[in-house]
Amino acid sequence: MGDNTVILTTLNDAWSSPGSVMDLFMDSFRSGVKTSFLLKHLVIVTFDGKAYKHCVKIHPHCFALGTEGVDFSEEKRFLTSGYLEMMWTRLDFLRLVLEKGYNFIFTDADIMWFRNPFPHFHPDGDFQIACDHYVGNSSDLRNIANGGFIYVKSNERTIEFYSFWYSSRFMYPGYHDQDVFNVIKHDPYVTDIGLKIMFLSTAYFGGFCEPSRDLNKVCTMHANCCIGLPSKIHDLRIMIEDWRSYLSLPPNLKQLRALTWRVPQNCRYGMVLT
Repeated sequence: MGDNTVILTTLNDAWSSPGSVMDLFMDSFRSGVKTSFLLKHLVIVTFDGKAYKHCVKIHPHCFALGTEGVDFSEEKRFLTSGYLEMMWTRLDFLRLVLEKGYNFIFTDADIMWFRNPFPHFHPDGDFQIACDHYVGNSSDLRNIANGGFIYVKSNERTIEFYSFWYSSRFMYPGYHDQDVFNVIKHDPYVTDIGLKIMFLSTAYFGGFCEPSRDLNKVCTMHANCCIGLPSKIHDLRIMIEDWRSYLSLPPNLKQLRALTWRVPQNCRYGMVLT
């Protein structure tokens, strides 16, 4: 973008097959309100060769992230060693993006984009992150963060923080990046470097853990608190159907408080913070 901001998501083979998560992700941009233009600023970062081949068929901006000696093509179950390695590889890549001078929005591919999120970011925030649970105050560290949606400005503070975050993995073996963040956000070092952390309200940036209740406000919805790719795909499809039904309503009916999501359905079983 004009201010050197790029939108990034990651993809492996398990999420790239036709009709899978990536197709739903792209479809949400096209069916969202004033979101389709954002696709020209989206870069899909692929973890394996099959995902890259699929990416170039559906999108002009694809980046093959080298992961020599590691197979990231299959679905990685939550907190398995393969899942953890994929999450930490992603985090280290995002640090490099900041070092090259790019601001970024990182978004998981199981997040549906229904409205342009930029008007709802905090102008003074260095690092802004979505929540599994939002306590009502954007600067309250008691918010339970979710690393699936993050807006970060490139500066000395954020670069230093990403280096600190990545190195903290060795202090908390077996933890993924999101859990480590929810620990280190309290570390005095974060205050010392002057990082301004802001948490994004689930009124605009919701998910299955804590849905956005007002379809007139929602920007993104995340298939979090959900185990298993089939469950995610099932509920994401219903979510997009609900969104399209909402868009088809006349303006007076869109203002009704009774409008709600029909999800989670399959994702309500075995729910975890993801």
